[in-house]
Amino acid sequence: MEYSEILSLLGRHGVRVTPNRVLVAMALAEEKRPLSMTELEDRIETVDKSGIFRTLEIFKEHHLVHAIEGSSEGTRYELCLSEDDENDDDAHVHFYCEKCHKTFCLKDMPIPKVTLPNGYEATGSSYVIKGTCPECSGKR
Repeated sequence: MEYSEILSLLGRHGVRVTPNRVLVAMALAEEKRPLSMTELEDRIETVDKSGIFRTLEIFKEHHLVHAIEGSSEGTRYELCLSEDDENDDDAHVHFYCEKCHKTFCLKDMPIPKVTLPNGYEATGSSYVIKGTCPECSGKR
């Protein structure tokens, strides 16, 4: 994703552009899979841990990242490429490999719709399947 696309994505989600926010968004955009906080720290040496954390919290508030839980490294993050901060039209299933401990996006598999009982109000969802990835199972 190019710099101008990152700026456009931040704008669509109502996130003010700062150097740290652009760096975090660029690091997330460069990967094909969700990243942990530690992986982001390793990739962005010019922003400290608290700066990355604050940026991710702002991104979550504006629906600019998906926070995927369920891996041994804790929460992983990926950019939400929906058109605005109200409608998350790119939510999808994730796969966590119990062998290599990587989380993969299954972008062509939307999260199944769930009807909640009366009185329940969903604010988000995360759908993670666990198992062994093709590389670890030797079935590439």
